[in-house]
Amino acid sequence: MSETTELARPPVAPPRSTRPAGGTIALAKLRDLALIPAIVAICVIGQLVNPVFLHYDNLINVLQTMSEIALLVLGQTIVLVAGKMDLSLESTFGLAPGIAAYLTVTGGQGLGLLPGGWAVPVTLAVGVAIGAINAVLIVRFGLNGFIVTLGMLIVLRGLLTGISGGQTFFHLPESMMYLGSTTWFGVPASIWICLALFATGIVVLGFTSAGRSLYAVGGNVDAAKAAGIRTDRVLIGALVAASLLAAVGGLLLSGRLASVAAAQGNGAIFTVFAAAVIGGVSLSGGRGTVFGAFTGILLLYLIQNVLTLAGVPAQWIGALNGAIILVALVLSRITSGRNQE
Repeated sequence: MSETTELARPPVAPPRSTRPAGGTIALAKLRDLALIPAIVAICVIGQLVNPVFLHYDNLINVLQTMSEIALLVLGQTIVLVAGKMDLSLESTFGLAPGIAAYLTVTGGQGLGLLPGGWAVPVTLAVGVAIGAINAVLIVRFGLNGFIVTLGMLIVLRGLLTGISGGQTFFHLPESMMYLGSTTWFGVPASIWICLALFATGIVVLGFTSAGRSLYAVGGNVDAAKAAGIRTDRVLIGALVAASLLAAVGGLLLSGRLASVAAAQGNGAIFTVFAAAVIGGVSLSGGRGTVFGAFTGILLLYLIQNVLTLAGVPAQWIGALNGAIILVALVLSRITSGRNQE
């Protein structure tokens, strides 16, 4: 073969390197553990600030109060991974147990139409119904998820204020208070429930076809459709599951406090997004893990507890959550090299 022929032949492109993909996978696995050093550091700082921090009673109190909001974080993580967001979870957190109390409590505060044993099923049913309404509006009618859930947040909050008259429901039935007030093996039941649900979320999202479908839909819905994934069903399942988890979280809080306040859940969505974002869950969909979200909410509540033990006013805690979100977004932008939409 002549030298001229060799020069005329187009150069063969080198095989595409697989190192970036492998590095991305390894980085994703390490990202799950990224907050562990921060959690350890906060524990050390907390013990130095106040020796009470590492006492059993204090840690159990942190975990119990965290467990209720943590279920909102779990629900929001599922929705975010699917490429959507649900702002109405904080109102579901209050309205679901609020309607149950309204229908079962007697003595002027409620209607007393149902026996106390119906309180838990009603709470769960309301959570499912709210999720189904969101799903119909977002998936079937193609409405903007942010606007729909923002509107639902306002509607549900108004409903709770209306049925309660702006007051707090007391004298809840025993069935409604059980999960939030009882202990199993010396540990509050709400902690066991929270851990069990997060463990289930880790298994489902990380090791099942349903979880892979969720990530596929959140990453690229058109590609997911082309791959044969029933994207509408995946999104509906995510929205309904999130609302159900919010209802369970509200039930746990109501049981612990033995009441349902008219303002229950107000403002919780800010903590929820802060925990999800610092836990590595992407607001753009398709990225993040349940374990990362759990470490995010744990870190936030440990920080809040340290600030409380140090005598810092509660108002600064809200400012901290906002600052954490902004810092986490900046770090995510720097490390990923991608614009955030």
